[in-house]
Amino acid sequence: MRRLWSLSSPAQRGRGTARSVVEGAAPGAEPGLAPATASRSPSPINAGGKTRVITLSLIGLLSAQVAAFALDALLPPDMTRAERSSPVTLDRRGAWLRALPVEDGRWRIRADLDRTDATFTKRLIKIEDGRFWLHPGVDPLAVVRAAGSAVASGRVSSGASTLTMQTARLLEPRPRTLPAKLIEIVRAVQLEARLSKREILALYLTLAPYGGNLEGVRAASLSYFGHEPETLTAGEQALLIALPQSPEARRPDRRPEAARAARQQVLDKMVRMGALTEVDAAEAQEEPLPGRAPFPALAWHVAGELARAAPDHQASVVSTIDAGLQTRLEPLAAQVARAQGPEATAAILVVEIEGRAVRAAVGSGGLQRPGGWIDMTRAVRSPGSALKPFIYGFAFDDGIAAPDTQIEDAARRFGDYQPANFDRVFRGKVTAREALTNSLNVPAVELLDKVGPGAFEARFDAVGVNLVRPKAQTRSAGLALALGGVGITMRDLAVLYAALGDGGVAKPLAWTEDQAEHRRRQGGRRLMRAEAATQVLDILRETPPPAGSTPAALTKGRPVMAFKTGTSYGFRDAVAAGVVGPYVIVVWTGRADGGARGGLTGRDAALPLLFDTADLIDAPPSAPRPIAPRAAPEALAKLEQRNEGPRLIFPPNGSSVQVEAFGPTSRGLALAAGGENLSWYVAGEPLAPDPVSGRVIWRPKGPGFYRITVVDGEGRKATARVRIKG
Repeated sequence: MRRLWSLSSPAQRGRGTARSVVEGAAPGAEPGLAPATASRSPSPINAGGKTRVITLSLIGLLSAQVAAFALDALLPPDMTRAERSSPVTLDRRGAWLRALPVEDGRWRIRADLDRTDATFTKRLIKIEDGRFWLHPGVDPLAVVRAAGSAVASGRVSSGASTLTMQTARLLEPRPRTLPAKLIEIVRAVQLEARLSKREILALYLTLAPYGGNLEGVRAASLSYFGHEPETLTAGEQALLIALPQSPEARRPDRRPEAARAARQQVLDKMVRMGALTEVDAAEAQEEPLPGRAPFPALAWHVAGELARAAPDHQASVVSTIDAGLQTRLEPLAAQVARAQGPEATAAILVVEIEGRAVRAAVGSGGLQRPGGWIDMTRAVRSPGSALKPFIYGFAFDDGIAAPDTQIEDAARRFGDYQPANFDRVFRGKVTAREALTNSLNVPAVELLDKVGPGAFEARFDAVGVNLVRPKAQTRSAGLALALGGVGITMRDLAVLYAALGDGGVAKPLAWTEDQAEHRRRQGGRRLMRAEAATQVLDILRETPPPAGSTPAALTKGRPVMAFKTGTSYGFRDAVAAGVVGPYVIVVWTGRADGGARGGLTGRDAALPLLFDTADLIDAPPSAPRPIAPRAAPEALAKLEQRNEGPRLIFPPNGSSVQVEAFGPTSRGLALAAGGENLSWYVAGEPLAPDPVSGRVIWRPKGPGFYRITVVDGEGRKATARVRIKG
């Protein structure tokens, strides 16, 4: 209470304070002197005031931060232009394949600091923003300098713009006014809070304008200099630093004198800053000014696909494509497409078996061809007979047959399905080896019938290969699978043939180098046993090459190719697939719209392209496998047919047949059935075979419904009810 009262007036505060000090003195102390500890002990009132000030300051600071975070959340920087930038798809060695344009056809290519000349970025920062790595988005020293300049000149100076502020302006372009400058400052701070310095630098080098529709240092370097900005001369660096400040006025392809002057200014700055010697600057100024070149568009389909699928902010996609091989194959596909007619196109797929790396992918015969923009390696088309090797492989794998098992190649009906060979000729007893080499249809259907169409399809599905059937939701797999009555893509066909070349193990194709490395390490899924896959390849190597091509066995150093062709219904699709050395090749020719073509088979229209592609791959030579005696195991010497009696082939049950005339003088109908010692009956009356031809000819008496019966030597019969119309 004594101290409180002593604060009533200034004089009293002074006396009270002195008195309190004397009263609080230690015994024996000299009057008027306080103990040493008294000066360090603040009064309760002063301590409380300081605490209150500190508390209010912290509350104010916290409130300001909350308000700043709230405003930042409500008004974030617009990153739309950054998100609309495009990555570049590169080949396996880093060569540019293709990039995608953004809005209005602008080439805004994402910068890749790992693929940008480090000397260039250092000189850029030194000239444009020397304290870039230190400031929080705004350089206070530069702001003070710019403010003084603005007051003196009466206009806004750009000297205070950091690279972060320039990036903010490129994200949200505004007129260069004082309010716009303040917004840039705020946006710069927001960017610094969101991105690292390297990310901000990469964003600037992505958005910086370089004249016309070029945005980003990669687009500018490739268009003006013909190469990535990985290595830049001093003159190229100076031009790339100068262009963004006034891109249209300094375009080297349109205003060379202005571009030369701007380049000289930057070179002079480099000399003053010690970044370049005067001799080097003089040499750089003598470099010729560049023009502008078009962008590469190699592997157009797959490079665009990979660029579109790239994660956000990924600057480069390193594909598995070999640019050299791709460059050789694209003109070959175009040449073949032109030779096969104005509506034709062609596609080629080359896969390295190890890692399943796709080394070339030609999606069409050229963008100028009808439907050339469609990637035919992804299109679902009929493979014709190209799936037959897998029927035999599964039969070998399941112990149903062996390569030298005898199979009957004769007219045969499987339920309501009656296959015939392409040349309409049956060869009698053949081995499985001969049947596959000559692509006979009936033996393939016979084996598929024993393997089971459902099991055949399920084995493909188990390794990720999709067979597309017409109206798949209502129809089950049938024996037509053996002859191309199903759809498949070239890519899936490559997966299957690569499995043959890899001991029966199937893996997905790899389109990037990272995927290829993963495929090399992963085990894959087994399609068939290695022995069965080897047996199939050995048979396919015996297939005769195309006309005009020397067999590999007679050519020193040429690799032996195991291949199969396919032709779809109506000659719409011509397919050839092969395994040669460490590669798998799949080629296709046809019309992109699926239209029919007259008489162009897989052997005529696709096989020469397959062999020409193999020549361009330059696969290493391989020695032929040693000759071994051929004999099927005794249990598989002959493929036993089902004990089902005669097979009525014509007319089929439930059919309607149109005839020209009735009676004994008419041409009649030639009846056909499979079996031995056959006897024919119509409405219970026997029919005798023709004495000249030995065939059974039925001449209906008139229109109507008839029951036809055929009986074999063991008394088994087959019956069909048919309608005859005049």
